Amino acid sequence: MTDKTFKAFRVEKTDTGVTHSITEQHIDDLPSGEVLIKVKYSSLNYKDALSAKGMAGVTKNYPHTPGIDAAGVVIHTTDNILKEGDQVIVIGFDLGMNTPGGYGEYIRVPSGWVTPLPATMTLRESMIIGTAGLTAALCLDKLLVLGAGPGDGPVIVTGATGGVGSVAVALLAQQGYTVLACSGKADKTDYLKQLGASEVIPRARLAEINSRPLGAMAWAHGIDTVGGEILSNLVKGLQYGGSVSICGLVASPTFNLTVLPFLLRGVNLLGIDSVELDIEEKTRVWNKLATDWKLDSLEKMAVDIHLSDLSRAVDTIFAGEMTGRSLLIHDGYS
Repeated sequence: MTDKTFKAFRVEKTDTGVTHSITEQHIDDLPSGEVLIKVKYSSLNYKDALSAKGMAGVTKNYPHTPGIDAAGVVIHTTDNILKEGDQVIVIGFDLGMNTPGGYGEYIRVPSGWVTPLPATMTLRESMIIGTAGLTAALCLDKLLVLGAGPGDGPVIVTGATGGVGSVAVALLAQQGYTVLACSGKADKTDYLKQLGASEVIPRARLAEINSRPLGAMAWAHGIDTVGGEILSNLVKGLQYGGSVSICGLVASPTFNLTVLPFLLRGVNLLGIDSVELDIEEKTRVWNKLATDWKLDSLEKMAVDIHLSDLSRAVDTIFAGEMTGRSLLIHDGYS
């Protein structure tokens, strides 16, 4: 395969700015690794948008091919467990950050990054879920570790129309929770209720600066995707013993709290990471998403895109206009 070329979405960063192009790449130029994969699907995440915009903290060296998610078929492997023809998922670790990612038609990665596709999941389904959906599942998983249950009361999800938020709303509703969806998009109320939200709370309600150390107890638990003042107000409104899983910072990486919610109400902040999480844990949660947590609403949140659509889709994220999951389909697949 030394002469094999493939298409990839490339980001070039120079002193004059950042440019995007679809270029021909050579398989021999991919980094070393035990597994060569022909990518059928990827997806668009906030971290991909940061890389595509040349933002500091994600990708160090350009030109670069983003795409922190990839699902496809093993073309060649030196691994003892995987074999040619296996359908697999790769998310997280360094994929799409400094290692060429799923916006190329081929990737080469270490075998320790690879999850076999669960038997009851399709490659398309896996990338509608992607990093965003896996993160949402990890948020629910950690709430369960702390003993959360549907009988506790409503669970609030912030940034509910985004990728993580959409899957979180659907997962929670499927598991019997009463879901409060917090969103700044008034025109997406029907979308959120189709996913299972019982009520849609305007973002402005939680975005107000509030100097009080505690608020009225309004929800049992939460999944926060945005940070900032919204997270502060979410924590202040937790019921006694409530927990919130934290997985995002699109509003702000900081938030302002006193220790009083923790001392007087015994609440919990739960950090979520889907990047460096052990492959065994990732695989465990993927298997849950293919069985007990399998969603029948995935297509409701999916928007199909191709390499030529990526620049526009990246701008959509930064404009705060993205809804659901953007599924990247490489040419020749559907």
